[in-house]
Amino acid sequence: MSVILGVTSSIAAYKSLDLVSRLLKRGLDVEVIMSENATNFVSPEAFSALTKHKTSVLTFDKNINYDVKHISLAQKAEVFAIVPATANVIAKVAHGISDDMLTTTFLACDCPKIIAPAMNTKMYENPITKDNLKLCQKYGMKIIEPAVGHLACGDVGKGHLASLDDLEDAIVSELYPKPLAHKKIVVTAGATKEKIDPVRFITNYSSGKMGVSLARAAKYLGADVTLLINKDTNLVLPYGIKVAYFESVDDLFELSKANFEKADGFVMCAAVSDYKVKTYSDEKIKKGGELHLELEKTVDILEYLGKHKGNQKLCGFAMETARDDLKLARDKFKRKHCDLLVLNNLKEEGAGFRGDTNVVTLIDEKKDEKLPLGSKSELAFEIIRRLMGVE
Repeated sequence: MSVILGVTSSIAAYKSLDLVSRLLKRGLDVEVIMSENATNFVSPEAFSALTKHKTSVLTFDKNINYDVKHISLAQKAEVFAIVPATANVIAKVAHGISDDMLTTTFLACDCPKIIAPAMNTKMYENPITKDNLKLCQKYGMKIIEPAVGHLACGDVGKGHLASLDDLEDAIVSELYPKPLAHKKIVVTAGATKEKIDPVRFITNYSSGKMGVSLARAAKYLGADVTLLINKDTNLVLPYGIKVAYFESVDDLFELSKANFEKADGFVMCAAVSDYKVKTYSDEKIKKGGELHLELEKTVDILEYLGKHKGNQKLCGFAMETARDDLKLARDKFKRKHCDLLVLNNLKEEGAGFRGDTNVVTLIDEKKDEKLPLGSKSELAFEIIRRLMGVE
């Protein structure tokens, strides 16, 4: 898969080297086109050393084989991203001006296009720049909003290049087909936390990695994604999704009900506490003799959603340690009215919490299918496709 990265004359140009490295590690073929002024910030040879392609700068470069380079690159590209994009280049591409190699190739491309602005706050907030960005969006270009941060000029404000995590995510997402376009998918992720007193709580080892992978897979496949995740997460979340945070089971229950009705697919991946203390202590419980906590059951969110679903596709998860895990999971699948249930057993090597891999069995109305050990990212695509019935 081929990506063209346009680099313009912003101090943030050096960050594009790291972005190129990230894309290459994903196995993508990356070629770089620089504006002539950008070479004052980063050497074209630095990009060439990474990509193993000659970095294009001049439209009429006498040191390359003759082949109308801006057209051949445009035909090759599957995504064209300008990172960073100055106010100048944004104005040019918004109005179809093609007076150098970068803008000429950009105009000749009919692949998905991404623009990541980086500039002084006042330049970014200027109504002319804002109008140019709106025009770019009108023509189908995706804008990766800049962040608020400390700028090279000394100002602090909006205009700082978006994070490399978001830029990488946005570019890679465009390389996937979008069979779930216009579908709404809700994913829950991470562990709930049930307070005992102001300093103690009941929780579990869930990191949220599987849920975040599922949200990213759904987003890559074109869905409008909402992720409900525990508020203590430190994971990098997918770019371009809606996020809401929970702490307790009751928090998650309310968020789930609020988002369930309009969902086409709902993936209940969060690790939900089965019990909470019956009486919460407003003061720290002092150390003394034996401590006895009276627990009560929490609300069964998956069961509630199963009983109240209409056309939604519902996916549940079952974490087991028992030998008869499949029997237990099949029973859960039926009781909770799921369309798909994902079983994993903590005792299997490579499965379970915290890790980057998993071993799962997919259970639906027709069959049980155990998938081989794989990364949570790979398995997420398989789960989303199975749930929503797409290839």
